[in-house]
Amino acid sequence: MIDPTCRKELQGLASRPVLFDEPMARHASMGVGGPVDGFVRPADREELKGIVTFLREREIVFLPVGNCSNLIVRDGGFRGVLLSLEGLHRCGTAEESTDGAIIGVEAGVPLSRAVEFAAGEGLSGLEFCAGIPGSIGGGIKMNAGAWGKELKDVVTSIAVLNGQGCERSMPRDELAFEYRNLPLTEGSIILGAEIRLQRDLPREIRARVREYLGRRRDRHPLEYRSAGSIFKNPRDNPAGRLIEAAGLKGFTIGGAKISEKHANFIVNMGDACARDVTDLIERVQRRIYDEQGVVLQPEVKIIGDEGFQTDH
Repeated sequence: MIDPTCRKELQGLASRPVLFDEPMARHASMGVGGPVDGFVRPADREELKGIVTFLREREIVFLPVGNCSNLIVRDGGFRGVLLSLEGLHRCGTAEESTDGAIIGVEAGVPLSRAVEFAAGEGLSGLEFCAGIPGSIGGGIKMNAGAWGKELKDVVTSIAVLNGQGCERSMPRDELAFEYRNLPLTEGSIILGAEIRLQRDLPREIRARVREYLGRRRDRHPLEYRSAGSIFKNPRDNPAGRLIEAAGLKGFTIGGAKISEKHANFIVNMGDACARDVTDLIERVQRRIYDEQGVVLQPEVKIIGDEGFQTDH
């Protein structure tokens, strides 16, 4: 827990109100989650650096987050601070050439806004991100992708705040992207990225964006709250196909349900708690391993304490 003196000092470092004992169900895209000791929203990079320095000096655990689209905080809550990077929202053209441009995008920019900005500038290459929830920072950390493309294909460099509180640029050849992960030194926070795109007609780019969005509407349960894909796809078989083959479509625990539209989605039917979701994740993992010998790894990040079991 953060003591009253630290709470006052932390609030003094932040331009926006710090939300103490804040239920993450109010912020997470799944609509579930227990309270965090502090939810802090720095206004810019300099404010972020000051807050990070304070938290490290006070030995307060913290975790940077984007728009909490793939985050589940267990019902018992998180003993520490979540640092929302939504205040890092600048987006612009960094370098132009005859056939394309590099755009600079800060970590808190939603992927949807980056896609729209690029389209408006007549720059192609980010269309595959259309409809992917999350922000640039979170998207890069998990190497978000769709339709056979990933952010590693367009990122030329990233800016990070390292564990010593120093900002540095990391060019593409220093970034060891993996499937749904970018390993970084412990304590590093992604501040932004430069992304190389190609020239094209805005109407052609927007047509492709509409196509991708249409595919998502057809295949994904967008009418319910979710955290997107729950599991990483194993090398040889998509997770959704494995879950469907196990007969788990529609399986429900409490208010959480495996989508009947896409088996790699767990949806909140309206009254789910985090325990419902995590129990359902574990049930799927056990069934797939027992029946098919495959270990499914969560794509979502699960943090915090269990708390008590909620009855339904």
